[in-house]
Amino acid sequence: MINKKSRFYLLFVLLGIQAAAGQSTLEAFLNPADTLNVKRKNTVLITEAVLASVTLVGLNQLWYADYPKSNFHFINDNSEWMQMDKVGHFYSSYQMGRLGSEMLEWSGATKKDQLIYGSGLGFAFLTAVEVLDGFSSEWGASTGDIIANASGTALYVSQELLWDEQRIIPKFSFHTTQYAKYRPNVLGRSFTEQLLKDYNGQTYWLSVNLHSFLKDSKIPKWLNLAVGYGAEGMISGNAENINLLLLPNNARARQLYFSFDADLTKIKTNSHLLKTVFSVLNTLKIPAPTLEIRQYNQFKLHFIYF
Repeated sequence: MINKKSRFYLLFVLLGIQAAAGQSTLEAFLNPADTLNVKRKNTVLITEAVLASVTLVGLNQLWYADYPKSNFHFINDNSEWMQMDKVGHFYSSYQMGRLGSEMLEWSGATKKDQLIYGSGLGFAFLTAVEVLDGFSSEWGASTGDIIANASGTALYVSQELLWDEQRIIPKFSFHTTQYAKYRPNVLGRSFTEQLLKDYNGQTYWLSVNLHSFLKDSKIPKWLNLAVGYGAEGMISGNAENINLLLLPNNARARQLYFSFDADLTKIKTNSHLLKTVFSVLNTLKIPAPTLEIRQYNQFKLHFIYF
């Protein structure tokens, strides 16, 4: 559930960047400072704090206000949605941390500050949302979610410390499915709602940059190999009665995907605008030919997979 909410925060941050960019020449604005620019750093920290606070207040009204409060409690939801929600937490924490770190880099902050105050953005925000879950009688704080959040942050930080670059990047892709029509209140009515809610159409990837591991090869620097995970047949968290009632002949199944991808940040350009656009788009897996290995030993080749 939380990974859906965190994407709203990512959107607000990106909109904040765009609004600030209009104050000066776009290229000059997007050009990272060579040394610490205190004004920029304060702007980043204040903007993140304000947007996080506004988002949390908004989520409290939109998601929790209609349900009674309770004492803080934990739940074990690790078996739900075939762990797609946990992978979503991992992805969201990584990408929000990467965004926070890059924003501090733009301000000229040191690498240490980027890793301490920037990369922890995803974990801090998602933990705050977890607290809201913990005080809601409808949900509850999830240890599985917290572990997934920490893992996403750890992936970003460990790569920066080990390689000073991101060689393995979590990415996301989505396609609409037949399942949303069975429970539109849960899986979404519109495309936008389904994008956030329908786990059946979501695929999470680990996109590995080949040239980073094979420096002396002639492999293009932007070429990646991606391994994806997805699941289908879910209209409820578990294979409970409603799932069996509405889809009696449907089997819930996991999927493993192998495909090619591109690390857009490896494309050479002197334009800071293009670098920013590439950084944002690099959260998404590009459509490409894909091999699907489905649970129960089924194989399928997609000419183009979203």
